[in-house]
Amino acid sequence: MTPAITADKLTKKFGDFTAVNQITFEVKKGEIFGFLGANGAGKTTAMRMLNGLSRPTAGQAEVAGFNVYRQAEKIKRHIGYMSQKFSLYEDLTVRENIRFYGGIYGLPGREIRRQEKELTASLGMEGYSNTLVKAIPLGWKQKLSFSIAIMHRPEIVFLDEPTGGVDPITRRQFWEMIYKAASEGMTVFVTTHYMDEAEYCGRVSIMVDGHIAALDTPRALKEQFGAESMNDVFLQLTRPNQ
Repeated sequence: MTPAITADKLTKKFGDFTAVNQITFEVKKGEIFGFLGANGAGKTTAMRMLNGLSRPTAGQAEVAGFNVYRQAEKIKRHIGYMSQKFSLYEDLTVRENIRFYGGIYGLPGREIRRQEKELTASLGMEGYSNTLVKAIPLGWKQKLSFSIAIMHRPEIVFLDEPTGGVDPITRRQFWEMIYKAASEGMTVFVTTHYMDEAEYCGRVSIMVDGHIAALDTPRALKEQFGAESMNDVFLQLTRPNQ
């Protein structure tokens, strides 16, 4: 089976600074792939190259069968993306955000209206369709962002630290949504700095200073490093002399 994502020595430099240093990996179709690392490790930069928002300095990569250099616009039409810093327009209502993004994704009006009803019902937000996004709790914003990111049924969805700042209950609910999407065949590429969330992924890579320091299933990594948790694995990779 052709991988959903391939990267071969993918590199991104900003002047003399190397943010992503020759990373190589594959993501299987339908896999939940965790892209872990501390803040500043290069996760977001790598993701932006893969989803066509930033041109690599060197190396090769394909996403959904399309080349990141020559076919960035085609990549964008086959993926969903939930940004760490910006996903929804806070001065638009819930309904307006759904309709706006549905239009961007090229969905017909009837399908957008159907999804609006289905989406708000599944999130328990039927009474908030006309509420400005900035007035709803962060947890709801994050779940709404994810639902909108996949409303056009993309092959792959990129999630950049989607659970940052939310409470533990909302984090669990969010991961239930991720599992549901993966069970329906969608590939999920998720970055996080919460090491406990690695346990929810099929495989994980751990980035340290712009390169991939380890990549395998959570169980295999814990066995390899003789660790009880993924946090212990992470500490061994990032603080080897402590």
